[in-house]
Parts: sequence; structure tokens; C-alpha cells
Amino acid sequence: MLLRICGTAALLLVIPFSASAALTCADVLNALRRDLVDATCFVSADLTTKNEQTTPPNTAGDFSFTPRTDRDVIAPSPAKRAPITKAVPGLQIQARIASDPLGQARFLLRLPNDWNGRLVVAGASGTRSEFNGDFAWSDLVVQQGYAYASQNKGVLNLRLSTAADPLACRLNPDLPVFVTFYANDPGQVFTRWAEFMIEAARIARDGVKASYGPPPRFTYAVGTSNGGYQVRRAVELAPELFDGGVDWEGTFVDEHAPNILTDLPPAILNYPDYRAGVFNGLSTAAKNIQAAGYPPDIVINATSSPPVTFWNNHWNSFWEVTQCQWQKRLDPTYPTYTSGTGTYNYVSRLSYSDVGEQMQDFATSGKIQRPLITLAGTMDALLPIDHHARAYARKVADSAKPKKHGPGAPAYRLYEIQNGNHLETYQDTFPQLQLIDPHAGRALELLVDHVERGRSLPPSQCVARGGSIADAPAQPGHCASLFVP
Repeated sequence: MLLRICGTAALLLVIPFSASAALTCADVLNALRRDLVDATCFVSADLTTKNEQTTPPNTAGDFSFTPRTDRDVIAPSPAKRAPITKAVPGLQIQARIASDPLGQARFLLRLPNDWNGRLVVAGASGTRSEFNGDFAWSDLVVQQGYAYASQNKGVLNLRLSTAADPLACRLNPDLPVFVTFYANDPGQVFTRWAEFMIEAARIARDGVKASYGPPPRFTYAVGTSNGGYQVRRAVELAPELFDGGVDWEGTFVDEHAPNILTDLPPAILNYPDYRAGVFNGLSTAAKNIQAAGYPPDIVINATSSPPVTFWNNHWNSFWEVTQCQWQKRLDPTYPTYTSGTGTYNYVSRLSYSDVGEQMQDFATSGKIQRPLITLAGTMDALLPIDHHARAYARKVADSAKPKKHGPGAPAYRLYEIQNGNHLETYQDTFPQLQLIDPHAGRALELLVDHVERGRSLPPSQCVARGGSIADAPAQPGHCASLFVP
């Protein structure tokens, strides 16, 4: 049974739940009527992804909204995911956020009948939808009784395009397939990413209060990649809404190097020579890529067509298209494919464009106001660990230095996962890699214990292959090597 709000019109339905949790779509939609448009509320027999209704299907022939594709992006392959052990009945609300002038900001709220008094608000990776965390985050927390909210950073995904479109980016450097990201359209400034993470928390807290009576006792931010960036901004900017966060491989944003626009061009520039040299790890091209911060390549089959190597996966799917998307948003006057993606020089462009000011507008400050845990893999070949996770840790440490009197700064920890990668499914091809997903769930447990029970967080550490986050780690601080065979 469905309830839908179109603009201000609403059909209300009272749904019988247990006497201890009489949740109603009527109460939630009425409470959020000024915040949401085109809202749908339905009774769910199971809020986990075992229920086909939980994640809607992709829109046929349209890449702007791809929920089922999105939930696979940050999760391990099906056989390696934690099993779902029980059904979670409750309410699910899907809508657009009314305050968005572009009409693209989307919102999701799941309210289990058996609520534990807490709320988790999730960020979204890449340009993915509010369903991005369904496998990686939602299934985990709703089974534990958390209310779960998510959003899409205020932006839809992408549309097919052509090279004639000045905003278009190649999906693969070797193929003439072009797309245009909605994130590069007029008005889609990246400052919206933090705004809609915060707005989603505010709306979700109101929805929780309307459903259960009290507001959540504690609210936690979680997210991966660009969603991890959203977590960082949440605990920097909105301590009144968030009690802490778990940032999984968050994107480091800073107007000074390093950042995505300084990191990606060296990989893009040197990879063709590395490939032409039959993937010689001792070649000048390979050394140049690693000198830019990247972990070493893993070569499974250099002579197959296509070759099976770790870097080749990133060349085909991530390096150039990510560089293009950010460059066209932040430095649109640069002639992307005329002057070259690999020869883009961020430092030089500071004199010719406002790219530095654009980057500064949404930079992470490191001034966290709530406890934060960062998880990152040493084999992250999209956001190299020293230029993203460690760079943010350094910024947090620098921001905390002046606080020599009074209460200390909120706790911050960086847990480095030895051989962890940005994409969990890559472990299927490269078994040397380690999954980060199980450590993310453990990090949330540790954060909750710290915030609610005052338990000290384990120190920052390198989590060895096959190991776990430890109170007395064998490898405190950073991992000594990015790759352990």
C-alpha cells in the first residue's frame, strides 16, 4: 500500500503496528509536508534488500536514476556480503527535497518498527543516488534497529551525450562513449554536497520524531568516497545534528595540493606508456605513477585482451572520467580533450582560472566538532591514501594544535586497511586485496561505544591482512607498505 504527496496534496493512511510502535505514514508525511515533494510512504514487511521493494529498479533507458546499479558500487560482491539474518518491518519514505531549486535533490528514510533510538544518515558516493548505501550501510543498520536516512548530494547521475557537448566526458579513454554528468550543469556547485547531507539529517530527525514520539537520542553520519567527504563536512559544520561519523575512503578536498585535480593527471599521462611497455613495473612510466602517490599495479594477465591488471581497471573506468568531471565543474574554460586530460596542471591553472577559489568553496577544514573515524585502503588507486585519508588526518591534527587549554578536540582515528581498495568487487579478480566493508561496520560499533558509553577509541593503526581493529595494535600509525603480497 502506498501513500504519495504531490506538492502539498496528501493521502493519509494509518497503518497498524504493534502497540509499542504505532507508526503511521500519515504522521510522517504530515510532519514533513513542507520539506518533501512527490513523497511516497509505504508499509514494508522488510526494510532490508531481501525485499525487492526496498530498492526501486533503474529507470529504463535513463541513467539519471539508477538505484540498483548504485547499491552495487560500494559493496562487496553478493557472495562476500554479510548475510541478512532477519526481516525488518517498518516504513519507507522516498521523496524529493522541496527546498532544492533544481528539483534534483532526493531523500530516503527507513523507519523500523523496533527502533533502537538512533538515526544513521548516509552520504552517497560518486554521483550516485540515495540508494547507494543499501547493501553497504542500510542492511547493516536497520537490522540493528537504527532509523536510516540517505540523500543524493542534490544531484542526479548522468545522461548519454556526444563529444559535441562542451560538458561531455569520455567514459573510457579508449572508447568514443560520452556522457554528461548532471553535477556539471549550471547551478550544481559542489557546495551542495554538504548542504544536502545536513538537510537530510534535519528532515530525518523530524520524521523520526513524528514516527516514534521522541527525536533520535543519537545521530551518526556514514558514507563512502564522495559520501565520506559528506561525513567529514557533517561533523565539521553541524555538531547540533550529528554525534559522530564514519568516513570510508572520503575524498580529500583542498585548494592546495594534493587534490583530485593534482593526483589524476599523472596517472592518465603515464599509463599509455606503461601499457605499451607491457606493464613493466620498473619502467619510468610505472615509477611516475607511483611517485604521484598511487599504489603498485597488480598484474594477473598482461597478454590477454583486454589485459587483466589493477591499474588497467582504473584506466578503463575511473581515472579520466573522474578527472574530466571535476575539471569541467571547477575549471570549465580548460579545453579538456584539446589540451589533454593527462597534461592538466592544477597549479598552473590557478593563474588562468578561478579553479582554486572553486575548490576552496567546498574544501574540508579538518576542524571536526564531533568524533570521526576514517577507514581507508592502502591500495586505493582512485583516491591514493597519502593524498586523501592521510592528508585529511594531517589536517585534523593541524586544526587541533591550537587547542592547548580547555576540553580537547573530538577524537579522530584513521584505520588503514592493508591492501584495501576503493572498489570492493575488485577482490574477485585480485585476491590479494582486502575488503573494507567488515571494518566499516566495526568502526560504527566502536564509534557508538565511544559516544554513548565513553569508551576510548582504539588508536589509529594499520589493520593487517586478515586482522581487525585492535585496542593494542601491532602496527600503530600508518602501514609501512602500500602493498603486501
